[in-house]
Amino acid sequence: MADRSGAMSERYILDGTKIAYHTDRVEAWEAGERIAPVTIDMALTRACQASCRGCYAMLQEPGERANITHDAAMQFLDDAAEMGVRGLSLISDGESTLSKAYVPFIKGAVERGMSVGNATNGWRLTPEVSEEVLPLFDWVRFTVLAGTREDFNRMMHHDPENTDAWEVMQENVRYAVALKERDNLAVTLGIQTFVTPDDGQKIQDFSQLGIDLGVDYAVIKHTSDDEARTMGVEYERYPEIYAALHEAETMSNDTTQVIVKWSKIKTGDKPSYKRMYATPFLLQISGSGLVAPTGMLFNRQYAAYHIGNYVDEPFIDIWRSDRYWDVMNALASDQFDAAKHMGALAIQHYTNVALDNHVKGIKRIEAATGDVPHRNFL
Repeated sequence: MADRSGAMSERYILDGTKIAYHTDRVEAWEAGERIAPVTIDMALTRACQASCRGCYAMLQEPGERANITHDAAMQFLDDAAEMGVRGLSLISDGESTLSKAYVPFIKGAVERGMSVGNATNGWRLTPEVSEEVLPLFDWVRFTVLAGTREDFNRMMHHDPENTDAWEVMQENVRYAVALKERDNLAVTLGIQTFVTPDDGQKIQDFSQLGIDLGVDYAVIKHTSDDEARTMGVEYERYPEIYAALHEAETMSNDTTQVIVKWSKIKTGDKPSYKRMYATPFLLQISGSGLVAPTGMLFNRQYAAYHIGNYVDEPFIDIWRSDRYWDVMNALASDQFDAAKHMGALAIQHYTNVALDNHVKGIKRIEAATGDVPHRNFL
């Protein structure tokens, strides 16, 4: 089989940032303007049916939670559209398909001119729901973790009484793939796993599952740990699985690309930057309604970085507040050290590398030309 993973990874920019397609925001930021996020990573609930090994949401409990109602979700969309937000990623710290606002939120976002993507375990993305929302998505990425029933059940820790989760996942993914083909949809479909240095033997099984399901890609990522190394991830041991990762890439075919996020895997817990410049460009919001700059600071112990809750106060007012910008500026100051004060490689990592190099004059961000999939998702 052809090894086209490098070309496909470059096409989708899964192991990098698309900030170069949004240089208007970079220029406004440099000029001292209070910019709207290009992308917001969020969830509509903190709930989830799974308890995945290595899920960072286990470390993100923000304390008080708000009920994100239909009205609150629609008001948030009105605010985000007015501000100029371009993309909404339903990822964050909960399984958004469990929310009653899920379908209306997706439809409302697209109606307001914003792009929408979703990372999901897929158990509730049934054929009926897919028929409604799949034509609206830019991308959907299914969190599968493992390529065999035994490893899937063990790594996702779902209810042992729910023995059909493995079949349900596959049925829903296969339906999404067939629906995309039937209606010639533009949506990109993928599966994802996050590995540790002990997972070398499981990587090929996961990659083969992606090929068998017929998704566009199967992406393999590192596992994020917090600054206290609560999960015990040994980043220095990742080279032990490099050979397995390279072999998985060679399994790519003309339908499915196996893509390894090499940059994060090789960086481990030693980023090239200290200051966090990227949070105004790529904001994270908890499924509790909490607005905080990055998911690695959701936990109640980081209350000094918590800004507000959009269920209690209009999101646009939170964004306009001095509190919002005081927190953003604190993360970008010389008093903050990303390697010491937060977990390993936040979702903003790729964008922050680019902005850090830009500020330091190492490599200035120049406007990108041409089209690229999912450009509104940094």
